Amino acid sequence: MDLGISGLVSGFDWRSFIDQMTEVERAPQNLLKTEQSKIQQQKDAYSKIRSQLESLKSRASALADPTLFQSRSVSVSDSSVARASVTSGVLTGSFSFNIIQLATSASQQGGVNVGASLSATDITASSPEPDTSPVVTSAAFPVQVTAGTFTINGKQVTIESGDTLRQVFQKISDATGGEVTASYDAAADKITLSSSNVINLGSSNDTSNFLEAARLYFNNSGTVTSSTRLGSIKLNSVLSSANFSTTISDGGSGNGEFKINGVSIQFNASTDTVSDVISRINNSSAGVFAYYDSNSDRFILTNKLTGDRGIALEDVTGNFLEATKLLSSSGGTLSRGNNLLYTVNGGDQQSSLSNTITEANMSIPGLTLTALKTGTVNVQIDNNTDAVKNALASFIEEYNKVQSLIDNYTASSTDSSGKVTAGILAADGDANEIARKLRTLATSSLSGLSGTIIRLEQLGYTSSGDNDSLTLTNGTALDNALSQNLSAVKDFFTNESDGFIKYFNDYLDKLIGDDGSLLNKDLSLTNQVKSIDDQISSMERIVQQTREQMIASFTAMEQAQSRINQQLQYLLQQFGSK
Repeated sequence: MDLGISGLVSGFDWRSFIDQMTEVERAPQNLLKTEQSKIQQQKDAYSKIRSQLESLKSRASALADPTLFQSRSVSVSDSSVARASVTSGVLTGSFSFNIIQLATSASQQGGVNVGASLSATDITASSPEPDTSPVVTSAAFPVQVTAGTFTINGKQVTIESGDTLRQVFQKISDATGGEVTASYDAAADKITLSSSNVINLGSSNDTSNFLEAARLYFNNSGTVTSSTRLGSIKLNSVLSSANFSTTISDGGSGNGEFKINGVSIQFNASTDTVSDVISRINNSSAGVFAYYDSNSDRFILTNKLTGDRGIALEDVTGNFLEATKLLSSSGGTLSRGNNLLYTVNGGDQQSSLSNTITEANMSIPGLTLTALKTGTVNVQIDNNTDAVKNALASFIEEYNKVQSLIDNYTASSTDSSGKVTAGILAADGDANEIARKLRTLATSSLSGLSGTIIRLEQLGYTSSGDNDSLTLTNGTALDNALSQNLSAVKDFFTNESDGFIKYFNDYLDKLIGDDGSLLNKDLSLTNQVKSIDDQISSMERIVQQTREQMIASFTAMEQAQSRINQQLQYLLQQFGSK
């Protein structure tokens, strides 16, 4: 029989009795827990106040930065002519710029006809066998020809992927019943369509781009000839088979090299495509942008920087620059860039390699102007009072947040039944003292200053007296002070010995600095919370000891009662047997 079960023998539920007595003995602990909760709330409240004060100090420090009052704004009379920017401290005033000429980039124009002709021989539909004309869809047209259909005189001509140029010419003749004939002139590298009547070309349903690739366009006549030479460079083919009129060589070792502006570019004629080398040039530090113009069949190098700058070229191993006709010896020519030409306030003409002018090009330190087109533009540089206003507004906003937070923690509230609830810091004088001191600092005059601005009220900010917050009640006063007396406003905030922010930060350092009073306050409250934890733990040990003693006593009672019951039952059995 488990005699630890409450009331099993005695019929008395002594465990419930012990539970009730345990809770009675814990009553002092509950009082301590209530007190501890209040202290923790105070600690949390001061932590939030401290955090808000740190934000206020950050805004105060920004307002004390002397460069804030050297901030400048710049405007241009015509933003299509130029845009401008300024650094802090630049001279204020108005400047007139006359942009005479914009800077442009120089370019090395390669010689034309860099690509070989489509075919070395003339081609017609009746050219003799065997057919050696190029396969149209893989030939070196300015753009790759696609299989499909195109239209001549309302008749569809179908190109299949394996068709040669001669076969296409035959299909044109067959589709038009011999009315239109096509031929290729190897010397001119052009295709000609001929008819005794006007030739109509193309339709909206065409699926092949043959007419466009062949540069054949309607001209309201019976003879249509390619508008340009057709043989072009195959950009996605390796250099050795990309249809250059002069075969590209890498010297036979696969280690071809050329230099642009002294920067070495490597290539392998057997593995690198034309696009590979163009990308290598563009991504290098050579300072040029390379591209191939299929319309004029030439390569062009354009300086990435503007101005009258040359482009130095040299074949080192192989003949890449010669084969692309970029060298002057192979037909390349330099199209010189222009320098920016301008005047300032009607002075002498000045020049710049770049369209962006800095103090290195003109005698206005801190001003940067970028010319966008020719014309006259006025540049106005003023004090950026908006920056000061915004910094001051941010400071006031953080100041009011601190005061509002303290007010929430110290004020009392009354509910609908009339019950008054005191704020968690209502009885704590430290919080009220912080609010009072901050208000005093914000509204006092600074007698140590020699300027005309010695109190915040002169900048339009006042305190109503109903609370400790500050409000901008006179925006005109602030605007006038910033526009007419900026130096005095600067001295009011930034004076290192008697300035507004100096006094403010000195007090904030006493509160939230490394040895500030709020840090000590937090430590004190933390210790109080820990001390109560220790007290509760000690009291709980005593409660548990008492509980265990009561359980032992009642268990012993159950055991004694059990023995008495057994003895009584034995006696009754003995008497009953007589």
